[in-house]
Amino acid sequence: MIGDDGRVERVVQRERFDSHKLIEDFMIAANVAAAEEIERVKRPCMYRVHDLPTQEKLDNLREFLSTVGIPFAKGQVIKASIFNGVLEKAKTMTEAPLINEVILRSQAQAVYSPDNLGHFGLGLARYAHFTSPIRRYADLLVHRALVDGLKLGEGQLPADGWERFGEIGQHISATERRAAAAERDCVNRFTAAFLADRVGAKFDGKVSGVTRFGLFVTLTETGGDGLVPISSLPNDYYDHDEVRHRLIGKRHGMTFSLGDSVEVELSEANPLTGGLVFRLMVDGKASLGVPFGRGKPARKLPPRKSGKPRKIKRK
Repeated sequence: MIGDDGRVERVVQRERFDSHKLIEDFMIAANVAAAEEIERVKRPCMYRVHDLPTQEKLDNLREFLSTVGIPFAKGQVIKASIFNGVLEKAKTMTEAPLINEVILRSQAQAVYSPDNLGHFGLGLARYAHFTSPIRRYADLLVHRALVDGLKLGEGQLPADGWERFGEIGQHISATERRAAAAERDCVNRFTAAFLADRVGAKFDGKVSGVTRFGLFVTLTETGGDGLVPISSLPNDYYDHDEVRHRLIGKRHGMTFSLGDSVEVELSEANPLTGGLVFRLMVDGKASLGVPFGRGKPARKLPPRKSGKPRKIKRK
Protein backbone atom coordinates (compact mmCIF):
# COMPACT_ATOMS: atom_id res chain seq x y z
CA MET A 1 0.00 0.00 0.00
CA ILE A 2 1.28 3.47 -0.97
CA GLY A 3 0.66 6.40 1.38
CA ASP A 4 -0.24 9.97 0.42
CA ASP A 5 3.45 10.86 0.63
CA GLY A 6 4.32 8.26 -2.02
CA ARG A 7 6.07 5.95 0.44
CA VAL A 8 5.26 2.28 0.90
CA GLU A 9 3.22 1.89 4.09
CA ARG A 10 3.02 -1.89 4.08
CA VAL A 11 3.35 -4.91 1.81
CA VAL A 12 0.78 -7.69 2.23
CA GLN A 13 -0.10 -10.82 0.31
CA ARG A 14 -3.47 -10.59 -1.43
CA GLU A 15 -6.01 -12.89 0.17
CA ARG A 16 -7.82 -15.45 -1.97
CA PHE A 17 -11.42 -16.32 -1.07
CA ASP A 18 -13.95 -18.85 -2.34
CA SER A 19 -15.72 -15.94 -4.08
CA HIS A 20 -12.60 -15.40 -6.21
CA LYS A 21 -12.61 -19.06 -7.25
CA LEU A 22 -16.31 -18.86 -8.13
CA ILE A 23 -15.76 -15.78 -10.31
CA GLU A 24 -12.82 -17.49 -12.01
CA ASP A 25 -15.07 -20.45 -12.88
CA PHE A 26 -17.62 -18.07 -14.39
CA MET A 27 -14.91 -16.32 -16.40
CA ILE A 28 -13.54 -19.60 -17.75
CA ALA A 29 -17.08 -20.63 -18.81
CA ALA A 30 -17.52 -17.27 -20.58
CA ASN A 31 -14.16 -17.61 -22.34
CA VAL A 32 -15.06 -21.08 -23.62
CA ALA A 33 -18.51 -19.91 -24.75
CA ALA A 34 -16.95 -17.00 -26.67
CA ALA A 35 -14.56 -19.30 -28.53
CA GLU A 36 -17.36 -21.73 -29.39
CA GLU A 37 -19.60 -18.94 -30.67
CA ILE A 38 -16.87 -17.45 -32.87
CA GLU A 39 -16.30 -20.88 -34.42
CA ARG A 40 -20.08 -21.25 -34.98
CA VAL A 41 -20.31 -17.96 -36.89
CA LYS A 42 -17.14 -18.87 -38.80
CA ARG A 43 -14.96 -15.91 -37.85
CA PRO A 44 -11.24 -15.98 -36.97
CA CYS A 45 -10.61 -16.30 -33.26
CA MET A 46 -7.65 -15.19 -31.14
CA TYR A 47 -7.30 -18.26 -28.91
CA ARG A 48 -5.49 -18.45 -25.62
CA VAL A 49 -3.46 -21.62 -26.17
CA HIS A 50 -1.42 -23.66 -23.75
CA ASP A 51 0.61 -26.35 -25.46
CA LEU A 52 1.93 -29.62 -24.08
CA PRO A 53 5.20 -29.50 -22.11
CA THR A 54 8.28 -29.97 -24.26
CA GLN A 55 9.90 -33.40 -24.42
CA GLU A 56 12.94 -32.06 -22.58
CA LYS A 57 10.79 -30.82 -19.70
CA LEU A 58 8.91 -34.14 -19.59
CA ASP A 59 12.19 -36.06 -19.44
CA ASN A 60 13.44 -33.83 -16.61
CA LEU A 61 10.16 -34.25 -14.74
CA ARG A 62 10.24 -38.03 -15.21
CA GLU A 63 13.77 -38.17 -13.83
CA PHE A 64 12.81 -36.05 -10.83
CA LEU A 65 9.67 -38.07 -10.03
CA SER A 66 11.71 -41.28 -10.11
CA THR A 67 13.79 -39.93 -7.22
CA VAL A 68 10.68 -39.61 -5.03
CA GLY A 69 9.19 -42.97 -6.03
CA ILE A 70 6.41 -41.78 -8.37
CA PRO A 71 6.28 -43.54 -11.76
CA PHE A 72 5.83 -41.42 -14.88
CA ALA A 73 5.73 -43.71 -17.89
CA LYS A 74 7.67 -42.76 -20.99
CA GLY A 75 5.82 -42.65 -24.29
CA GLN A 76 2.33 -42.24 -22.82
CA VAL A 77 -0.17 -39.78 -24.28
CA ILE A 78 0.23 -36.70 -22.10
CA LYS A 79 -3.01 -35.35 -20.64
CA ALA A 80 -3.74 -32.93 -17.82
CA SER A 81 -5.30 -35.83 -15.90
CA ILE A 82 -1.86 -37.51 -15.70
CA PHE A 83 -0.42 -34.53 -13.84
CA ASN A 84 -3.49 -34.41 -11.60
CA GLY A 85 -2.90 -38.09 -10.80
CA VAL A 86 0.70 -37.36 -9.81
CA LEU A 87 -0.44 -34.52 -7.55
CA GLU A 88 -3.02 -36.81 -5.96
CA LYS A 89 -0.35 -39.42 -5.18
CA ALA A 90 1.88 -36.74 -3.71
CA LYS A 91 -0.74 -35.33 -1.33
CA THR A 92 0.39 -37.36 1.68
CA MET A 93 4.12 -37.18 0.93
CA THR A 94 6.53 -34.86 2.71
CA GLU A 95 7.83 -33.84 -0.73
CA ALA A 96 4.34 -32.66 -1.82
CA PRO A 97 5.22 -28.91 -1.96
CA LEU A 98 8.34 -29.67 -4.00
CA ILE A 99 6.47 -31.97 -6.40
CA ASN A 100 3.78 -29.32 -6.93
CA GLU A 101 6.40 -26.70 -7.71
CA VAL A 102 8.37 -28.90 -10.13
CA ILE A 103 5.21 -29.91 -12.03
CA LEU A 104 4.20 -26.26 -12.33
CA ARG A 105 7.62 -25.35 -13.73
CA SER A 106 7.46 -28.16 -16.27
CA GLN A 107 4.46 -26.60 -18.03
CA ALA A 108 4.62 -24.62 -21.26
CA GLN A 109 3.85 -20.90 -21.35
CA ALA A 110 0.39 -19.86 -22.54
CA VAL A 111 0.30 -17.57 -25.59
CA TYR A 112 -2.19 -15.99 -28.00
CA SER A 113 -2.65 -17.55 -31.43
CA PRO A 114 -5.24 -17.82 -34.23
CA ASP A 115 -4.31 -21.51 -34.44
CA ASN A 116 -6.23 -23.51 -31.87
CA LEU A 117 -3.88 -25.82 -29.97
CA GLY A 118 -6.27 -26.15 -27.04
CA HIS A 119 -5.52 -25.26 -23.44
CA PHE A 120 -3.61 -28.14 -21.87
CA GLY A 121 -3.49 -26.68 -18.35
CA LEU A 122 -7.26 -26.26 -18.14
CA GLY A 123 -7.99 -29.40 -20.16
CA LEU A 124 -10.09 -27.44 -22.68
CA ALA A 125 -10.42 -28.03 -26.41
CA ARG A 126 -10.93 -24.31 -27.13
CA TYR A 127 -10.41 -21.22 -25.04
CA ALA A 128 -10.32 -17.47 -25.78
CA HIS A 129 -9.91 -14.48 -23.48
CA PHE A 130 -13.18 -12.53 -23.50
CA THR A 131 -13.77 -11.06 -20.05
CA SER A 132 -11.24 -8.18 -19.78
CA PRO A 133 -11.52 -6.00 -22.91
CA ILE A 134 -10.64 -2.84 -20.93
CA ARG A 135 -7.13 -4.13 -20.27
CA ARG A 136 -6.34 -6.88 -22.78
CA TYR A 137 -6.24 -6.37 -26.53
CA ALA A 138 -6.82 -10.10 -27.09
CA ASP A 139 -10.27 -9.77 -25.45
CA LEU A 140 -11.07 -6.78 -27.67
CA LEU A 141 -10.25 -8.86 -30.76
CA VAL A 142 -12.64 -11.56 -29.56
CA HIS A 143 -15.39 -8.97 -28.99
CA ARG A 144 -14.88 -7.54 -32.48
CA ALA A 145 -15.10 -11.03 -34.00
CA LEU A 146 -18.42 -11.59 -32.18
CA VAL A 147 -19.73 -8.17 -33.25
CA ASP A 148 -18.89 -9.03 -36.84
CA GLY A 149 -20.19 -12.60 -36.79
CA LEU A 150 -23.45 -11.77 -35.00
CA LYS A 151 -24.08 -8.58 -37.03
CA LEU A 152 -24.27 -6.42 -33.92
CA GLY A 153 -23.34 -3.15 -35.64
CA GLU A 154 -20.15 -1.13 -35.67
CA GLY A 155 -16.97 -2.13 -33.91
CA GLN A 156 -15.88 -5.18 -35.89
CA LEU A 157 -12.26 -5.65 -36.94
CA PRO A 158 -11.48 -4.28 -40.43
CA ALA A 159 -11.33 -6.92 -43.15
CA ASP A 160 -7.56 -6.67 -43.54
CA GLY A 161 -7.20 -7.23 -39.79
CA TRP A 162 -8.03 -10.92 -40.10
CA GLU A 163 -5.02 -11.44 -42.35
CA ARG A 164 -2.70 -10.10 -39.64
CA PHE A 165 -4.04 -12.31 -36.82
CA GLY A 166 -0.90 -14.45 -36.69
CA GLU A 167 1.37 -11.41 -36.45
CA ILE A 168 -0.94 -9.79 -33.88
CA GLY A 169 -0.92 -12.95 -31.76
CA GLN A 170 2.87 -12.96 -31.60
CA HIS A 171 2.95 -9.26 -30.77
CA ILE A 172 0.43 -9.34 -27.91
CA SER A 173 2.08 -12.48 -26.46
CA ALA A 174 5.40 -10.60 -26.37
CA THR A 175 3.87 -7.46 -24.87
CA GLU A 176 2.12 -9.58 -22.23
CA ARG A 177 5.46 -11.02 -21.12
CA ARG A 178 7.00 -7.54 -21.15
CA ALA A 179 4.16 -6.13 -19.03
CA ALA A 180 4.46 -9.02 -16.53
CA ALA A 181 8.21 -8.39 -16.22
CA ALA A 182 7.62 -4.67 -15.68
CA GLU A 183 5.06 -5.44 -12.99
CA ARG A 184 7.50 -7.76 -11.20
CA ASP A 185 10.25 -5.14 -11.36
CA CYS A 186 7.90 -2.51 -9.95
CA VAL A 187 6.79 -4.73 -7.06
CA ASN A 188 10.41 -5.68 -6.33
CA ARG A 189 11.46 -2.04 -6.15
CA PHE A 190 8.60 -1.07 -3.84
CA THR A 191 9.29 -4.09 -1.64
CA ALA A 192 13.01 -3.27 -1.43
CA ALA A 193 12.18 0.35 -0.57
CA PHE A 194 9.87 -0.85 2.21
CA LEU A 195 12.52 -3.19 3.64
CA ALA A 196 15.51 -0.85 3.23
CA ASP A 197 15.36 0.28 6.87
CA ARG A 198 14.95 -3.30 8.15
CA VAL A 199 18.41 -4.59 7.29
CA GLY A 200 19.40 -7.05 10.00
CA ALA A 201 15.79 -8.15 10.62
CA LYS A 202 14.82 -11.84 10.53
CA PHE A 203 12.11 -13.23 8.23
CA ASP A 204 10.46 -16.56 7.47
CA GLY A 205 10.44 -17.67 3.86
CA LYS A 206 10.59 -20.52 1.38
CA VAL A 207 13.24 -21.55 -1.11
CA SER A 208 11.77 -20.58 -4.49
CA GLY A 209 14.80 -21.31 -6.64
CA VAL A 210 17.99 -23.38 -6.45
CA THR A 211 20.99 -22.50 -8.61
CA ARG A 212 24.69 -23.23 -8.66
CA PHE A 213 25.33 -19.73 -7.25
CA GLY A 214 22.85 -19.84 -4.36
CA LEU A 215 19.25 -19.98 -3.20
CA PHE A 216 16.37 -17.70 -4.07
CA VAL A 217 14.03 -17.18 -1.12
CA THR A 218 10.51 -15.73 -1.11
CA LEU A 219 9.52 -14.03 2.14
CA THR A 220 6.26 -15.20 3.73
CA GLU A 221 5.39 -11.77 5.12
CA THR A 222 5.79 -9.59 2.02
CA GLY A 223 6.32 -11.96 -0.91
CA GLY A 224 9.66 -10.29 -1.63
CA ASP A 225 12.26 -12.39 -3.44
CA GLY A 226 15.97 -12.32 -2.70
CA LEU A 227 19.19 -14.27 -3.02
CA VAL A 228 21.17 -16.23 -0.46
CA PRO A 229 24.60 -16.36 -2.16
CA ILE A 230 26.28 -19.76 -2.08
CA SER A 231 29.36 -18.10 -0.57
CA SER A 232 27.31 -17.26 2.53
CA LEU A 233 25.97 -20.78 3.13
CA PRO A 234 27.41 -22.81 6.05
CA ASN A 235 31.06 -23.66 5.46
CA ASP A 236 31.19 -26.46 2.88
CA TYR A 237 31.47 -27.17 -0.83
CA TYR A 238 28.01 -27.48 -2.40
CA ASP A 239 27.03 -29.62 -5.38
CA HIS A 240 24.05 -28.44 -7.44
CA ASP A 241 21.65 -31.36 -8.01
CA GLU A 242 19.63 -30.07 -10.97
CA VAL A 243 17.33 -33.10 -11.06
CA ARG A 244 16.20 -32.82 -7.44
CA HIS A 245 16.48 -29.02 -7.34
CA ARG A 246 18.80 -28.86 -4.35
CA LEU A 247 22.26 -27.98 -3.08
CA ILE A 248 24.13 -30.66 -1.13
CA GLY A 249 27.12 -30.04 1.11
CA LYS A 250 29.90 -32.49 0.24
CA ARG A 251 31.53 -32.58 3.64
CA HIS A 252 28.68 -32.16 6.14
CA GLY A 253 25.76 -33.30 3.94
CA MET A 254 23.61 -30.24 4.66
CA THR A 255 20.91 -30.01 1.97
CA PHE A 256 18.82 -27.08 0.73
CA SER A 257 15.89 -27.95 -1.56
CA LEU A 258 13.25 -26.13 -3.55
CA GLY A 259 10.24 -25.48 -1.30
CA ASP A 260 12.16 -25.69 2.00
CA SER A 261 10.94 -23.41 4.80
CA VAL A 262 13.83 -21.27 6.03
CA GLU A 263 14.60 -18.29 8.24
CA VAL A 264 16.80 -15.57 6.79
CA GLU A 265 18.36 -12.29 7.84
CA LEU A 266 18.14 -9.34 5.47
CA SER A 267 21.66 -8.12 4.68
CA GLU A 268 20.99 -5.82 1.67
CA ALA A 269 17.97 -4.04 0.16
CA ASN A 270 18.47 -1.89 -2.95
CA PRO A 271 15.36 0.14 -3.93
CA LEU A 272 16.94 1.19 -7.24
CA THR A 273 17.30 -2.37 -8.54
CA GLY A 274 14.73 -4.09 -6.33
CA GLY A 275 17.43 -6.52 -5.19
CA LEU A 276 17.36 -8.24 -1.81
CA VAL A 277 20.24 -10.25 -0.35
CA PHE A 278 19.80 -12.59 2.62
CA ARG A 279 21.87 -14.64 5.01
CA LEU A 280 20.55 -18.01 6.06
CA MET A 281 19.81 -18.47 9.75
CA VAL A 282 21.33 -21.65 11.19
CA ASP A 283 20.80 -22.51 14.86
CA GLY A 284 19.60 -18.99 15.50
CA LYS A 285 22.63 -17.31 13.92
CA ALA A 286 23.22 -15.84 10.48
CA SER A 287 25.57 -17.99 8.41
CA LEU A 288 28.69 -16.08 7.40
CA GLY A 289 29.83 -18.55 4.77
CA VAL A 290 33.35 -19.71 4.03
CA PRO A 291 36.59 -17.79 4.44
CA PHE A 292 37.79 -18.41 0.87
CA GLY A 293 34.48 -17.74 -0.95
CA ARG A 294 32.81 -19.57 -3.82
CA GLY A 295 31.55 -22.27 -1.46
CA LYS A 296 34.93 -24.05 -1.25
CA PRO A 297 35.67 -26.07 1.87
CA ALA A 298 38.08 -24.75 4.44
CA ARG A 299 41.62 -26.16 4.20
CA LYS A 300 44.14 -26.89 6.87
CA LEU A 301 46.94 -24.38 6.87
CA PRO A 302 50.39 -25.75 6.01
CA PRO A 303 52.85 -25.95 8.92
CA ARG A 304 54.75 -22.74 9.35
CA LYS A 305 58.52 -22.90 8.94
CA SER A 306 60.50 -20.83 11.35
CA GLY A 307 61.50 -17.44 10.01
CA LYS A 308 59.35 -17.69 6.88
CA PRO A 309 55.93 -16.11 6.46
CA ARG A 310 53.04 -18.45 5.75
CA LYS A 311 51.56 -18.12 2.26
CA ILE A 312 48.05 -19.08 1.29
CA LYS A 313 47.23 -19.36 -2.38
CA ARG A 314 43.79 -18.19 -3.39
CA LYS A 315 42.36 -19.51 -6.61
